Amino acid sequence: MSNGLLEGKKGIVFGALNEQSIAWKVAERAVEEGAQIVLTNAPIAMRMGAIKELGEKLNAPIIPADATSEEDLDKLIDAAMEHFGGKFDFMLHSIGMSINVRKGRHYTDQNYDWTMKGLDVSGMSFHKCIQAAYKKEAITEWGSILGLTYIAAQRVFPDYNDMADNKSFLESIARSFGYHYGIKNKVRINTISQSPTVTTAGSGVKGFDQFITYSEKMSPLGNASALDCANYCITMFSDLTKYVTMQNLFHDGGFSNTGVTQEVIEKFGE
Repeated sequence: MSNGLLEGKKGIVFGALNEQSIAWKVAERAVEEGAQIVLTNAPIAMRMGAIKELGEKLNAPIIPADATSEEDLDKLIDAAMEHFGGKFDFMLHSIGMSINVRKGRHYTDQNYDWTMKGLDVSGMSFHKCIQAAYKKEAITEWGSILGLTYIAAQRVFPDYNDMADNKSFLESIARSFGYHYGIKNKVRINTISQSPTVTTAGSGVKGFDQFITYSEKMSPLGNASALDCANYCITMFSDLTKYVTMQNLFHDGGFSNTGVTQEVIEKFGE
């Protein structure tokens, strides 16, 4: 059901790959709430996914861009502004990749070339996306930028590997750039720390199925779904959250503040 929360707003959604993607759900919900959007992903990801179907469904143009390429991002921002007829109001960064995780390299035995590539894709690209918009003054006053993160930035989850470091960097960028963008154009920047979610990226982490079950038992409200995360993103793009910036916002059913649940205690007592 639409509440018109984004009526008249425009934005760019990075990272929609398939129906499992949080970015996919955000794109759908944004349009349902009245927004116009531009979809973008890296050319290789576009060949792997089903983003063309989403673009047709939402009547949204798809502009390929490698989020690690400043040149690609400049072209993306220019093309989006041309499509929208001016500035836009929000941007979602839903991008993450670790070659070390993908190839099974342990955190204590990293291939540092892979580490740097993952850091660029998962963390530095957030800065690059924001900087491209900042320099072109592409986002309206009181606009909103979001990055998706995970609690492994604060706590150790051994098999999350170097992605934990990438997410720590991502969250720091939201604080630091949030200060500068807020002063300049009142643009707010936040990260959302989502429950473990069955996506193409998340499913690549070793032991993911077992961990998502554990998280469910450790969260008083249970794990938040991709759709519920999308709904939270919509509120963060809306005018209802105008004064929220430089925050890491946990959307995890209470997992982040729970030491232990009775269900977990009883499980270990078996």
